[in-house]
Amino acid sequence: MKTSWLRWLDRHQISDSAVLGTVAVGLGLATGIGVWLFKEMILLSHNFFLEWLGGLLETYGTWTIAIVPILGGLIVGIIQFNFIGVERYHGVAGIIESVALSGGRLRYWRTPAKALASAVSIGAGASVGPEDPSVQIGSNLGSMFGSLLKTSEERVRTLVAAGAAAGVASAFNAPIAGVFFAVEIILGEIGTSALGIVVLSSVIASVFTQAVAGTQPAFRVPAYAFSTPWELPLYFVLGLLAGPLSALYVKFLYWFQDFFHNLKMPRWGKPAIAGALVGIVGIFLPEIFGEGYHVIGDVLGGRTEIIWLLFALMIGKLVMTPVSIGGGFAGGVFAPALFIGAMLGGGFGHLAQMLLPGLNIYPAAFAMVGMAAVLAGAVHAPLTAILLLFEMTRDYRIILPLMFAVVISLLISRYIESDSVYMLGLARKGIRIERGRDLEVLERITVDEVMTESPPFLREDMSVKEAIDYMTEHRVHGVPVLNRRGELYGIVTMHDMRDSDLDHKERIGDVCARDLLVTYPDETIGAALRRMSVRDIGRMPVVSRENPKLLVGLLRRSDAIRAYDIALKRHALLRHRAQQARLGTFSGVDVHEIAIQPGAQCDGQAVRDVEWPRDCVIASMRRGSRLFIPRGETILKAGDVLVFVAEGEARKTVVQLCQK
Repeated sequence: MKTSWLRWLDRHQISDSAVLGTVAVGLGLATGIGVWLFKEMILLSHNFFLEWLGGLLETYGTWTIAIVPILGGLIVGIIQFNFIGVERYHGVAGIIESVALSGGRLRYWRTPAKALASAVSIGAGASVGPEDPSVQIGSNLGSMFGSLLKTSEERVRTLVAAGAAAGVASAFNAPIAGVFFAVEIILGEIGTSALGIVVLSSVIASVFTQAVAGTQPAFRVPAYAFSTPWELPLYFVLGLLAGPLSALYVKFLYWFQDFFHNLKMPRWGKPAIAGALVGIVGIFLPEIFGEGYHVIGDVLGGRTEIIWLLFALMIGKLVMTPVSIGGGFAGGVFAPALFIGAMLGGGFGHLAQMLLPGLNIYPAAFAMVGMAAVLAGAVHAPLTAILLLFEMTRDYRIILPLMFAVVISLLISRYIESDSVYMLGLARKGIRIERGRDLEVLERITVDEVMTESPPFLREDMSVKEAIDYMTEHRVHGVPVLNRRGELYGIVTMHDMRDSDLDHKERIGDVCARDLLVTYPDETIGAALRRMSVRDIGRMPVVSRENPKLLVGLLRRSDAIRAYDIALKRHALLRHRAQQARLGTFSGVDVHEIAIQPGAQCDGQAVRDVEWPRDCVIASMRRGSRLFIPRGETILKAGDVLVFVAEGEARKTVVQLCQK
C-alpha cells in the first residue's frame, strides 16, 4: 500500500530527475549531519577514555594506560554481541557485496549501534580509522532512502554509492575523492545520470561539513616545490617500498581475522583481548592509539624527525590495526593506511635528506607521497588516493611525484596480492566482483584450471610414421612439437600429415604448423576460446609468460565443456551467496551456511525426518551446480550446503546434525 507522499508524487507526475536530485540533496545533508554527530561522539569518547580515564589511571603508573583499550574492548564487544550480531564482511566489503549481489539493500537499522561501537573503539585507543563508519553511515542512509521510495534496485545501488561518496566527503572534507571512491570501489562503473546523483550528494555533504567545521584542509603542510628531476628516483624507491608494505597490510588484516575467529572464547570478549595487545604496545608507542591524525600532522609539519621512531610507529600501526579489526573493534582501514604511509615516507625522507644533503629534500613531501602510495596499494583505488591527498593537503605541487609513486606501489602490491583489502574478503568466500557486477561465467575460470598438464608431445626430428603411431597409441588428433632443447617448436595434427609420404621418412618438423596461437595459464577461458574461434582451431599450447618457448600444458575445445561445468558450479555458489545476503538483509537475522559431512546424523535422511530445533528455518540448499529450496521429502546428502536461520542453541544443534 502506497504512502501518502508516494501517491502525491504519482498525482503530480514529478520527473525522476527532480525526485532523485531532491533525494541526493537530502542524502548529502543527512550524511553530513550523521558524520558530524559521529565525529562529536568520537571526541566525547576520546575525552572520556584517553583524557579523563587515562589521566586518572596515570597516577598509578604509565603502564595503566593499557587498561583503557581493554575496557573499551569490553564495551564494544557487548554492543556488537547484543545490538549488531555477526557481520559476514567487515565494513566497506559488506557494502560492495550488497551493491553487487542484493540490490544495495543494507541493514540500516543497525547503523546507530555501529556508529556507537566505532566511536568507542576509536576513543578508547583502538588502532582503527573513522572513514569506514562514515561510509557506512552514508551508504545505509542511501539504502534507507531507496527502501522508503520503493525504487528499483539500480536506483538503490546508486543511492548507496552516493551515500558512500558523501561519507568520504564528510570524513575527509574531500568531495572529489568521495566521488571517485564511489566509482572506483563501490560501483566499479557509473552512468551519466548516476554520476550526477553521486556528485550532488558528495558536494552537499562537503558544504555542510565546511559550514560546521571550517574550510581548512585536514593537514597543513609547509611550502614545497618539485625542484629537480633527480628527486624522481627517490620517489620511485618509495613506491617500491610502499607496494610490498601495502600487500603485507592486507595479508595481516585477514591473518588476524582468522586468528581471532578461531580463538575459542566468547565473541564479546575478543575485543578486550585485542585491546590488551594494543594497550601493551601503546605503553611504549602511545601515538598508535586512535586514528593518529595528530601524529600525521606532526610528521607533515616537520615536528617529528626521529627516524627510528617513525619506522617504529609504522611497524606498530601495521600490526596493531589488523589486531584491532581482527579482534572485533569497529573502525576503518583508510586512516591507518595513511598513517603507515606517512611514517614510511617521513622516515625515508629524513634518511634521504641525511644521505643526500645536496638535493634540498623535504621529508614532509615524501610523507605525503607515502600516504597516497600505501593507501592506493591497499585499496587498489589510485585516483581516490591521489585526489584524497590533494584535497586533504590542498597542495598541487606534489602531484607529479605523487602519481609516479602511487602507480609503482599499486603495480607491486597487485603483483604480490591481487585482491584489495576489501575484495580479498569477498574472494575468500568465492565471490569475484568486477566493475560492481558478477563476472561472466567463463571469465571466472583460468586456463590453468582446465588445461591438460604435461600433454603428449613429439620431437621435431621424429618421422611422420613414428608420429602417426604415437598419436594413434595415445588416441589424440593433435599434439605440440618440441625441438631438441625441449622448447616449443610447433603443433601437428593428423590433418597436417594426410599428404605425407611415409616411405621417405619425412620429419615432423617439416609438416607441423609453426605459426602458433598460444595462451597462458593465468588467462581466462573466455579470452582463450575467443581467440581459438577466430582461427577455428581445436587446441592451443599453453606457455609460460616469462618464457614463451616453455610448454606448460595444452588447451583443447573439449576442455571448454569442463570449464563451463566449473563455472556453473561457481555461478550457483555466487547465487547462493546472493540469496544469503538478501535473506540476512531483509529478515534482519543472522544467516548461516553449513556443509553436510559424510556420516553426519542428517546424511541420507529426508528433511522431514531430521529433528531440527524449533527456532531454525532451512532457507535454501546447494547441491553441485543446483540451488533450490528443499522440500520435506528431499534427501540430504554429504556435500550439500544448507543456508539456515538460527541463533544460540538452535545453531549449535544444526551444526551437530550436519557435522560428524
